[in-house]
Amino acid sequence: MSKFLVLVIDSFGVGAMDDVPEVRPQDVGANTCGHILQHFPQLRLPTLEKLGLINALGFAANVMQPNADAVYGTAALQHEGGDTFMGHQEILGTRPQTPLRMPFSEVIDQVEQALLAEGWHTERKGAELQFLWVNQAVAVGDNLEADLGQVFNISANLNAVPFEQVRAIGEVVRRCVRVGRVIAFGGLLESSEQLIQAVEEKQGRYVGINAPHSGVYKNGFQVVHMGYGVDASVQAPQQLHQVGVKTVLVGKVADIAINPHGVSYQNLVDSQAILDITRDELNKPGNVFICTNIQETDLAGHAQDVERYAERLELVDKNLALLMADMHAGDCLVVMADHGNDPTIGHSKHTRENVPLLVWQPGIVGAHLGARATLSDVGATVCDFFRAAAPQNGVSFLPLLNLSSASGVNHDGA
Repeated sequence: MSKFLVLVIDSFGVGAMDDVPEVRPQDVGANTCGHILQHFPQLRLPTLEKLGLINALGFAANVMQPNADAVYGTAALQHEGGDTFMGHQEILGTRPQTPLRMPFSEVIDQVEQALLAEGWHTERKGAELQFLWVNQAVAVGDNLEADLGQVFNISANLNAVPFEQVRAIGEVVRRCVRVGRVIAFGGLLESSEQLIQAVEEKQGRYVGINAPHSGVYKNGFQVVHMGYGVDASVQAPQQLHQVGVKTVLVGKVADIAINPHGVSYQNLVDSQAILDITRDELNKPGNVFICTNIQETDLAGHAQDVERYAERLELVDKNLALLMADMHAGDCLVVMADHGNDPTIGHSKHTRENVPLLVWQPGIVGAHLGARATLSDVGATVCDFFRAAAPQNGVSFLPLLNLSSASGVNHDGA
């Protein structure tokens, strides 16, 4: 029996990617890990230090030092920008496609006609900038929380329309548009008018619902994320299912990745609860791939709260030691991130950064995995480990992992 655990410390990047000056100049100089460690010169994360965090960072930012016995590298983001949703799709083996960026106003005609053809009642709301109001309870327009132009929202009152219908509306929109993501969601509102009252415009080009102000997050919230070009049938969970290996998703990754044949622990934020579930799943019998997302680091980055970020890292570090103590010969651990979110950079959005790639197995010998071109190399390695068909994207680094002869490890899941 073998376990493969991927722990994603959400937003824990190790330095701006080379293309940042051209594609995201606001992220020039970003280094989430480095700046947090510099802010706390005496902070020590002993487990991450052992795993090679400082090796991956490339310089000693505080008292922590490189480990000559670590197995480490970095991975670049193949998707555009720095996005949790696409980052995790990429980790699981999706080859990112280039989405378009546009305001909803540019596609409102096509979306309206498609919804009408499917039997939905639609009307336009607003003056010069308009959004669609569907069945008197669902708003279709721009997402105002992400980078503008990259995401469209379907915001709904679930007291007036069931979530499966909201999802169906989202699927119609997804078929019509080529932005990076369509998010269909809703909550139990006292009145659908709360959505109308939360309408906002930005930059004279974008109009949509301010989701936090509408109240949809407060009660009965449900959500589905629909990415551009994402095909779950060629991702690692489906490939593993074909060879009888279960996939367990814990935390935000469970909210955004498709895992019909496995177990998904959704709607979780508390890091300790997420890590407790991860450890419990790790200790169950049978072969399993576990992917866990620690979201609270990312939330601290958005809040530009360096102290909170460091405190969450300490919690992760302590629990990593417990997870490693529970692992046996034949198991594998990968610790990584999905992008950056430097709380010191001067803005509260994600930062486009390379991410650490830290690998550990009982009995493993130190190795340098290099600068990997895509996060998908992790999904490819997981499939290689269990001798499943490769996912759509990525190159396995399993051949670079060396084990001491005493470890007795094989990678066939036996």
